[in-house]
Amino acid sequence: MKKLISLLVFLVLNFSVNDFYALPRFALQQKNNCADCHINPTGGLMRNSDGVFFGKNVVSMISPRDQDFPISPKISENVSFGFDYRSQLLYSGEKKRADFQDMTGSIYLNAAVSNKINVLARYDFINAIWEAYGIAKILPNESYIKVGTFAPNFGIRLDDHTAYTRGGDYGLLFALGKIQGLMYNPLYLETGAELGINISNVGLLSASVGKSKFNRTLTTDPTFTTRLEFNPVVGKTALMFGGSFASTKTKYFNQLGVLVTLPTELYGGFAGFGYKRFTVTGEYDIAKDYLGKEINSSAFMIEAAYQLMIGLEAIARYDRFDPDADVEKDDIAHVVFGFEFFPYSFVELRPQYRINIEDPNVDNDAFVLQFHFWF
Repeated sequence: MKKLISLLVFLVLNFSVNDFYALPRFALQQKNNCADCHINPTGGLMRNSDGVFFGKNVVSMISPRDQDFPISPKISENVSFGFDYRSQLLYSGEKKRADFQDMTGSIYLNAAVSNKINVLARYDFINAIWEAYGIAKILPNESYIKVGTFAPNFGIRLDDHTAYTRGGDYGLLFALGKIQGLMYNPLYLETGAELGINISNVGLLSASVGKSKFNRTLTTDPTFTTRLEFNPVVGKTALMFGGSFASTKTKYFNQLGVLVTLPTELYGGFAGFGYKRFTVTGEYDIAKDYLGKEINSSAFMIEAAYQLMIGLEAIARYDRFDPDADVEKDDIAHVVFGFEFFPYSFVELRPQYRINIEDPNVDNDAFVLQFHFWF
């Protein structure tokens, strides 16, 4: 019974929660930025009218691309809605069994208070979490102020939390209680304020301060986050590069079982490019005193994608997390191979094979088939 419970906890928490963030490769493919398709200036969550058009007519293999099937997210002139739902079939090589799981299900609501002010809310009815904030684009060059509960803008936001730059395995992968990945998992939110400054049409500088809502025993107020991104287009090549920095306080139990609070700093860089059907994105982050005093950790991610045809992309990603730079052979890594298949508007199928790499070697590879419906 204990093994069965452990398996269920592992399956549900390790593989069951995904972010619904804008994918950087879509922005690189289209030679634009995430804000072009999302109401949130830093990308993710609810799509605007261009984002709905992209999901209906651009990304899918078969869709009603004519005007005979009008689609609008608007409930009224100023109020609109949206949603994301994911589930998956997972086969674990370690446990030799398969299971279906709900992953996330979010409902979005946006109210346009004026041409420059929006109030956006999300409720995830599977994980029972919510975020809500106001966005005021009242500064020059569509720069903005955001106030409320939201995910801080750090690094590259992926829609797969098992990347160690985006939360990793919650410390539940084969070593319960051990953190494996940075804190930016799908449940991590902060309540605070963010300032975003658009640099001409090729860059965004954001800075925020807030209190963590994910785990009140992990961090203490305040948390400061800043990020600078440039996304120029050179000929037929779209580029993306920049850096992130966060300063917070981390709590952990030392060897004597005493709860210790440490000042923690996280910083890193990211880059990517898109040329025709091919994109590459990568991120490298360093965390000082994230897991304990005088311990430096690092997380790395690189992903390549190639559009085989409209509606079908091949994806390969490598992730690595080193919890302590001074200790050899303690890092973990995995390689993900798969496809993203968009057979029809607002429908995605994502088969993946995940090869887990650690020392000592464990027969724990997994096959995942994800189902994604959105609007």
